[in-house]
Amino acid sequence: MKFIDQTIVVKRMKRRLVSNRLFKTIFFASTLFGLFILGVLLYRVFTQGYNYLDLQFLQSLPSRKPELAGVKTALIGTVWLMAVVTPTSLILGVGTAIYLEEYAKKNKFTEFILVNITNLAGVPSIVFGLLGLTIFVKLFAFGSSVISAGLTMSLLVLPVIIVSSQEAIRAIPKEMREASYGMGATKWQTIRRVVLPAAIPGILTGGILALSRAIGETAPLVVLGLPLFLAFLPKTVFDTFTVLPMQIYNWTGRPQVEFQELAAAGIIVLLVLLVIMNSIAVIIRNKFQKRY
Repeated sequence: MKFIDQTIVVKRMKRRLVSNRLFKTIFFASTLFGLFILGVLLYRVFTQGYNYLDLQFLQSLPSRKPELAGVKTALIGTVWLMAVVTPTSLILGVGTAIYLEEYAKKNKFTEFILVNITNLAGVPSIVFGLLGLTIFVKLFAFGSSVISAGLTMSLLVLPVIIVSSQEAIRAIPKEMREASYGMGATKWQTIRRVVLPAAIPGILTGGILALSRAIGETAPLVVLGLPLFLAFLPKTVFDTFTVLPMQIYNWTGRPQVEFQELAAAGIIVLLVLLVIMNSIAVIIRNKFQKRY
């Protein structure tokens, strides 16, 4: 009887080992396939656009002539947009997460809010564009300006920041809070000096993903009526502007091969901007991880 039991156990172990190898191979192949597609896309973009990457391309305004066209207007507009989106979304998102985790009572109303915030993270971006068009462009009469686009994109990424910030705050051990209370600190002092510094790595991780999405979105900006061609720079948040995704979208719609190559060069600039922004956030996150 013992011999039969050992045989069954050995067979089950073999099946599990085979199953483990099979799934490991499938997952590894999936990873390689994704990396291959990404490599092909990057190769295609860099081979098409590297000839246009120079200071003239970065310093020139858009033009109907490919040899004179540049991304200065779109690049400055993208910086303006992120200057509005970053503080707005982070302050509102982290503030909401703090209230829901530290102050709000755990009842059905709070659960209702949490469920709706989670559902908002999956809403198509064009819906937020329609919301921004109704509220900021028409109701507040901001027009197709930096402030309209910035507030709309802030609403778009807000659910992701709230959820990630909640998870980061929730992961802080209760013992740290209790130790702070035991030293005589108030609730707000505990949140400001203990909870938030320890939760910053998790908050920044969600913020990085959210802001990366905001910088590459096009659909809400199209709904807001941002121009595809703009030959002047915005001076205030109430001026009309354009961004890199809109400029790239404009160039890809042109039949000339030169404009297709300009679009590839614009994609490279957008990727570099994303890498720089994410690198700064990662450095800040790693600094706080070492401290806490």
